[in-house]
Amino acid sequence: SLPVLQALEDGLKRADADPSVKAVMICGENGKFSAGADIRGFSSPKTRGIALGPIISLIESCEKPVVAAIEGVALGGGLEVALGCHYRVAHVKAQMGLPEVTVGLLPGAEGTQRLPRLIGLPAALDIITTGRHILATEALKLGLVDEVVEEKTVEAAIRLANKV
Repeated sequence: SLPVLQALEDGLKRADADPSVKAVMICGENGKFSAGADIRGFSSPKTRGIALGPIISLIESCEKPVVAAIEGVALGGGLEVALGCHYRVAHVKAQMGLPEVTVGLLPGAEGTQRLPRLIGLPAALDIITTGRHILATEALKLGLVDEVVEEKTVEAAIRLANKV
């Protein structure tokens, strides 16, 4: 949603400009990272000049380490946000994927570029073209996430952020 995108942009810019901030951690609320965009909004006229792709590029170019704390799901645009982060920590029950293809769309926020760079072309093509969801343990084996935890994902992400 526009408010989420604006909050991400504002928070990242503030954190990057503040010398007291050493790292950034991005998480969702209520045990969910992000299920991505509401496709009903794709046909709505843009009311403000903010889009997901540039926000993810802002995350990626942040001077400070950015860590995603993935709980629940990171699907579609949610996974693309996580791919823009420098590090990813996932709860063992988290699911990730780019399901847009199942409704006739391709991922639109550079997930088709970042995912192959991170896990290699064969594995990325499988995830991109099938729309299947993968569990955190498979994501760890593929190199999509840096750490899998059984509880307190946010705390683990903060520990990793402080370490790096």
